[in-house]
Amino acid sequence: MDAHAMESGTSTDASELTPLCQLDDVTDGDGLQIKIGERMLAVWRVDDLAFVTDDTCTHGDASLVLTGMLDGFSIVCGLHQGEFDIRTGEVRAAPCSKPIRSYAATVREGVVLARLAE
Repeated sequence: MDAHAMESGTSTDASELTPLCQLDDVTDGDGLQIKIGERMLAVWRVDDLAFVTDDTCTHGDASLVLTGMLDGFSIVCGLHQGEFDIRTGEVRAAPCSKPIRSYAATVREGVVLARLAE
């Protein structure tokens, strides 16, 4: 499910949400790498909003958190400077052509939660 950061309290079923980290664990304007099962995710923070995407660049198979730079709502991969929108996963700059997966996310009581269901 492609999604964006949701306003607090807009999810219809809290049981569908997976807690990932504390919002304070993520530096504003940066990301945090989180492993959930076999998935490597990135939790991005812009002000008091959290966004969750897959952490691997679809072009160069690099960690976006470890190699990239967040510029507003864009993550620029450090490997080849491809760019994605962290709100939607959409490609913003070549050489990337395939979007990264994004997940609906919210912050409740300081905890970042995401809908990870297929």
